[in-house]
Amino acid sequence: MRWLTVTLVTLLIALQWPLWLGKGSWFRVWQLDRQLQQQRTLNQQLIARNAALDAEVRDLKQGTDAIEERARNELGMVKNGEVFFQLLAPASANR
Repeated sequence: MRWLTVTLVTLLIALQWPLWLGKGSWFRVWQLDRQLQQQRTLNQQLIARNAALDAEVRDLKQGTDAIEERARNELGMVKNGEVFFQLLAPASANR
């Protein structure tokens, strides 16, 4: 009888091994699900970034306001007839 019990327990362990620890195990499925959720989060962030870039490109193609704003902020350009004032930080008293 003892021999039959040992055989059945061994058979049960042999059948359960792939389910818990094998290539297609529950643990591996859980890991892949976690990776999938991380990738979906990253994809949502990238979709939002791409939408913002697309809106900026459309604005640059259609209107001159965005181009003018970029020229002023990034290149320091001024329109004809405008007066430009540059404010300097006060000099430190520790000279």
